[in-house]
Amino acid sequence: MRVTQNMLSNNMLRNLSNSYSNLDKYMEQLSTGKKITRPSQDPVVAMKGVNYRTQVADIEQFERNMSEVNNWTDNTDAALSEANKVLQRMRELAVQASNGTYEEGQRTNIAEEIDQLKAQLVEVANTQVNNKYLFNGTKTTGTERAGEMTPPVIVDGAGNVDLAEVTNNLADMNDVYIEVSKGTKIQVNSNPNDVFTRELFEDIESFSNALRSGVPDDQLSAHIGVIESHAEQVINERANIGAKMNRVELIEDRLSNQRVSAKSMMSDNEDADIEEVIINLTTQESIHRAALSSGSRVIQPTLLDFLR
Repeated sequence: MRVTQNMLSNNMLRNLSNSYSNLDKYMEQLSTGKKITRPSQDPVVAMKGVNYRTQVADIEQFERNMSEVNNWTDNTDAALSEANKVLQRMRELAVQASNGTYEEGQRTNIAEEIDQLKAQLVEVANTQVNNKYLFNGTKTTGTERAGEMTPPVIVDGAGNVDLAEVTNNLADMNDVYIEVSKGTKIQVNSNPNDVFTRELFEDIESFSNALRSGVPDDQLSAHIGVIESHAEQVINERANIGAKMNRVELIEDRLSNQRVSAKSMMSDNEDADIEEVIINLTTQESIHRAALSSGSRVIQPTLLDFLR
């Protein structure tokens, strides 16, 4: 094949163009810190990058969900702790009132305190965090009654609990679940069917009425066991919350490890090795200078060069 001056010039220009492209690639990697900036540069790296970024985004969303889970469980545990203190105080008062040394007026005073403790239990049952009722299932903004949103436990002007509404609320209860990992959901609410039942408020009102009516001591003693059974229900529910909180801690640790692993894989896939890029850039600069030097020798002088 006959090699002409035109062929030599075209090959030299093509090689110089490729050299410039390589210089541009390494300069871009050095300035961005990434292996590629466009999918067309390496479709495999680009597709893997999309998958890794999706995985990281999912894990970070689950971690945000875990914050909501902790918010529910921590506040629920605090509310149940307060409910347990109230019931323990009621038990103490029941023991005092049934020992036969209290007169009718003193028992009336105890009944007054029982009513105040019942009102405190109502407040606990209607606990709100971020304008969400903790003990009303998925109806976190309240239950619609007669066109209005009402709390889980309704009290009239005389301080009496609307027991029928408590029954209705418990019947309409749906648990709240939050997804903490792919395919895994945790129930974050404490079901009031296990704590703030109609029987609880009925028994408290019955105890208050018994104190005011002057019933015998043995009948008052019966209320001690009733209050203890309700307190035991609260303790059991707190135990369930505690077990759930322990599981949440384990899931948080796993999510943290998964986030570190996913980000590491994403970095290995996308990030450029800066040391290697600098070496490649320096090498390419030397190659480019050599190409320019040799190219100047390839191009033969013309008649115009001599006329100068």
